[in-house]
Parts: sequence; structure tokens; C-alpha cells
Amino acid sequence: MQNNVKSEYFNWIVLIGILLLFLEVLFFNGGLIITFILSIGSIYLGRKWKPRFSGKVFFWIGWIWFIVTVLNMMTFRYFLCVVLLYYIIQFFQTQQRPKKIKPIVLEKSNENRTEPLMERKKLFNNRFFSSQETPEHAYEWNDVNIQVGIGNTVIDLSETVLPKGESVISIRNLAGNVTILVPYEFEVHINSSIIAGTLAVFHEQEQRIINENIVYETENYQPSEQKIKLFTSFITGRLEVKRI
Repeated sequence: MQNNVKSEYFNWIVLIGILLLFLEVLFFNGGLIITFILSIGSIYLGRKWKPRFSGKVFFWIGWIWFIVTVLNMMTFRYFLCVVLLYYIIQFFQTQQRPKKIKPIVLEKSNENRTEPLMERKKLFNNRFFSSQETPEHAYEWNDVNIQVGIGNTVIDLSETVLPKGESVISIRNLAGNVTILVPYEFEVHINSSIIAGTLAVFHEQEQRIINENIVYETENYQPSEQKIKLFTSFITGRLEVKRI
């Protein structure tokens, strides 16, 4: 019961925070979105040009700009006050009612045996600022499900053996490019959501996308034994799927 009450309080706090964010953007600080786009763009360009001095300058200016913008937000101050208030209340509650620790006796039972789980090796990890690609040599395939802040991802399917059935690639990007290299023998289903960017699929002419969800599927996808289902989402970026 107590956990449910805490969960409800947390949900209300988050909802109020989201409402404050919308009010701040719409009525009090309309340039906030532009500021975030410019600061994130500066960080992205800085990473792209990082070996050069200008790249380092763009990178650190972008980060400082981003942090200062967040610190000046009314929504950030609201969440900061809520967190401080929460810890103050927790402190006084623990002083008044110290938590009692009771020993827990676990009884062995054959009915409650857990199944052994095996952890599979991942091809990629979630990164906030990073570019990743599959190895240039043969590698074991595992389905991909990652989130990337700012960076590029390249997946070459010619260096692996896909299992029979449907192999899944799911990539969520804030900003960056995704390139998928697909051998001719594999059928593909593509589902991409892009706020602002470009899309190039096989022989189709590259198209500019503004806030659209695009779905493509090769002709023999449904009956095929080996096929790839690709999900991508971008705020800004480029998706390229090409045959090799």
C-alpha cells in the first residue's frame, strides 16, 4: 500500500514537471528548443571534428551552453526542489521512526527453483556520444536493440550468418547516421521514424523527411526464411540501407 502511494506521488511529480516544461517552452522561454538544438548541434560537430582544435572548441562550447541552459530552466529548479524536499522528509522520518531490520529465513524448496539464464554477447552498447560499427571480420549475430545519443552506427550483415527466421535491428538516435549493409539474399522490412533528416533505401532516390514514419518491405519478405526487421527513430539524422 505504501509503495502504491509513493508511486502515485512520483507520477504526479513527473506530470507536474512535464506541464511546467510545456508552459516554460510555450509562454516563458520560447527560444529554449532552439538553444537545445544549437548546443546539441555544436556538440555533434565538435565530436565530428574533434581531432582538430576547432572541433574541441565546438565540443566544449556546446556542452557548457547545454549545461547552463538546463541550470537556468524553471523545470530543473522545480525537480531540484522536489528532490531536496524528499530527502529532508526522509531524513526526519528515519529520525522519528528508525527502520527495523528483521532477518529473513529462506526455506529451500524444489518448487521455487530458478531457471539458469545465459547472458549473450552484445554487438553494441548504449552510448550517449559514440560511433559504433560491426567488426570487419566474421562475427556471431545477435539481435540489436540500442539507444544512441549522438553518433553514427554501421552494421555490415555480409560478415555474419543470420539464423532462420526474423532478425531484429532496433536503433533509437537523437542525432546521427545509421548505415545498414544488406546482402542480396536477405529480405528486409524497414520502419523508420524521423523528425528531420534523410532516407536512402536501395535504389530509391534519397528523400528528405520532416516528421514522418516511413515503412518499406522487399517483395519476398513474408515467405522468406531469412529476413531482417529494421526499426529506427531519429530526431535528426540519415538512414541508409544498401545492398552489397
